[in-house]
Amino acid sequence: MTTGNPGPTRRMLLGLAAAVASTGLVRPSQAAGATLPAPVALDHALASALEKGNPLVVMVSLEGCPFCRVARDSYLAPLHREGTVAVYQIDMRSAQAVRDFSGATRSHEDMVRAWRVTIAPTVLFFGPQGKEIVARLEGGYIPDFYGAYLDQRLEQARALIKATRQANFSSKRAERSTS
Repeated sequence: MTTGNPGPTRRMLLGLAAAVASTGLVRPSQAAGATLPAPVALDHALASALEKGNPLVVMVSLEGCPFCRVARDSYLAPLHREGTVAVYQIDMRSAQAVRDFSGATRSHEDMVRAWRVTIAPTVLFFGPQGKEIVARLEGGYIPDFYGAYLDQRLEQARALIKATRQANFSSKRAERSTS
């Protein structure tokens, strides 16, 4: 015959789990491990993003990187799910093939080298001609500020894309009026 505390019951454990979840310390997206798509053709992804007035956002990630997981799960995957911004993931050490902005097929690892990315995570913002148009987000920033930095970069990129569109429209209009 045993006496004393028999240990936690299932009901107690479920209650504890519910209490922790209600604090906001654990988010469902973090627990589930959100994913971002790997691009097949960056040139097509870029054209689609620019058509909507957005940059193409590419996160360079490293498998097992805890900062990458936070950036992806808490900030980039929600943007992707909303459909407001095209967000893709390139893995630093992957041999997976992707078509680059010029149409050539390269591995993820080759793309990372070409972009001179050395820190994971790194978030890149591409505009016309596959050029980076605003400063990268490199490394794991303090979580309280990461969202603000990301929003700032997206606003800057959208403004540059809009200005480029307007300049192109104005120059085409001027060409037509002189011919």
